[in-house]
Amino acid sequence: MAAPRGPSSKLFQPLEIANGKIKLKHRVVHAPLTRNRGVPLHATSTPENPNRIWYPGDLIVEYYRQRATDGGLIISEGIPPSLESNGMPGVPGLFTEEQAAGWKKVVDAVHEKGGYIYCQLWHAGRATIPQMTGSPPVSASASVWDSPDECYSHIPVGATEPVRYADHPPIELSVPHIKRTIQDYCNAAETAMKIGFDGVELHAGNGYLPEQFLSSNINKRTDDYGGSPEKRCRFVLELMDELAKRIGEENLAIRLSPFGLFNQARSEQRVETWTHLCKCLKQQHPSLSYVSFIEPRYEQIFSYEEKDRFLQSWGLADVTLDGFRQIFGSTPFFSAGGWDDTNSWGVLESGKYDALLYGRYFISNPDLVERLKNGLPLAPYDRSRFYGPFEDNAIGYTDYPTAKEQGLDDRKRWQD
Repeated sequence: MAAPRGPSSKLFQPLEIANGKIKLKHRVVHAPLTRNRGVPLHATSTPENPNRIWYPGDLIVEYYRQRATDGGLIISEGIPPSLESNGMPGVPGLFTEEQAAGWKKVVDAVHEKGGYIYCQLWHAGRATIPQMTGSPPVSASASVWDSPDECYSHIPVGATEPVRYADHPPIELSVPHIKRTIQDYCNAAETAMKIGFDGVELHAGNGYLPEQFLSSNINKRTDDYGGSPEKRCRFVLELMDELAKRIGEENLAIRLSPFGLFNQARSEQRVETWTHLCKCLKQQHPSLSYVSFIEPRYEQIFSYEEKDRFLQSWGLADVTLDGFRQIFGSTPFFSAGGWDDTNSWGVLESGKYDALLYGRYFISNPDLVERLKNGLPLAPYDRSRFYGPFEDNAIGYTDYPTAKEQGLDDRKRWQD
């Protein structure tokens, strides 16, 4: 029997998150997407005084407004909680008054459409350079970038050549510095809730700071924050504890990528480490808003076939997220990684997950929810316009037409 599609799919049934405080009307969730469209705090940027702070302007407000739906959930792009944590130019943080005011406009626009929006807090850790932050990159350890020729994503102001990560190894976070970093997160989370975000998601995947502590190839510490799967989990668990104290665990979520390779995450003991982490999270915070996982075979930088070869080399050829799903039990469980109009059907009905996250197709289809619901074709995305800043930031961002504007909304496939 074919899986139900369109309106009869479980994708379009309600789901409670936030320990029952929020009732979503559908389960097509907008994934966190870094798109570097922020407004610079200072109009001029020179090599001597480069701009390092961006805030959300009207263009970002319009982007989120376009994609907000009644009863739908949006996870914001990764938002740096401090200047030290920012990994890329054009990314609006949440540590200045201007940034808070800009994000409040975004939140208000989403709420006006009847939608919900969570603030994803993102700390790049060693995946940045001093020219970006004005300070040395930080990480669990002073581990040099594994690939000597991998370069930073953007050429710094005044420079003509890409900058190699390996030329700017991070400093190891001291314990007092760890405590300060946790407070940066907590302050940003508190601000997020004050300006109206419906919750906060900790980005603990994709090789950024929390995962740098979890990864054995990066975390070489011999103190209480490293040396074993249990100790490598300590930073993330402490951070989640403090965030829960500050904003309430029902308002808190986490994103994890246990089998990811992005940003040179090459950890051993993956199953042991992330299983311990998840068991502790479930025990210490049974009322988390939701948990969000990236599919084992999905990878930003490798094809499915290449990723499979990595998994096989680790003895994880048949790995799934099922073990983590079992650990979290009734906690709403989200999955991200390659979902589209061809492979989404029957997934939620199987009980594997409670909601699916969509990223790239939400960029090119501001009305993605309606297109999935009505069986309308998805517009292709332009990958070359993903990561700004650009001279015209609107192109490939807010200029994608809806199906109605394309004259496609009278071709509802599921009605056939």
